[in-house]
Amino acid sequence: MDKITVIGNLGRDPEMRYTPEGTPVVNFSVASNRTWTDASGEKHEQTVWYRVSVWRRMAEVCNQYLAKGRQVYIEGQLRADPETGGPRVFQRNDGTYGAAYEVTAQTVQFLGGRNGSSDAAGEPALGEPAEQEEVEDSIPF
Repeated sequence: MDKITVIGNLGRDPEMRYTPEGTPVVNFSVASNRTWTDASGEKHEQTVWYRVSVWRRMAEVCNQYLAKGRQVYIEGQLRADPETGGPRVFQRNDGTYGAAYEVTAQTVQFLGGRNGSSDAAGEPALGEPAEQEEVEDSIPF
């Protein structure tokens, strides 16, 4: 079993579509940033991009509540690029290269409120409750 957890900000508004069978799916990108200072005191920053797919009812709710810049918590499965077996490599407008990782989300939680405020009252935390209940029941304490 593989599982990835990502906390980051949406890089664009979600894009909703439907499969030929009518199943809703929403796609959006999430940027996870890391900053650190090396031994010489120089500051560094690294941004990793994730392309997230969300399916069924969770997709509809994400499409309704999420927007560019919104912070989210994602749990899901990492999918490799079928051609390379690794992340999808792309070239930026400035000529540098980057990589994007493909994630199929099983859990999405909205962090912070709309427009970046800290009040998220009334907005759902999304996941698959049946799986969460099984995990909680199996914990011995």
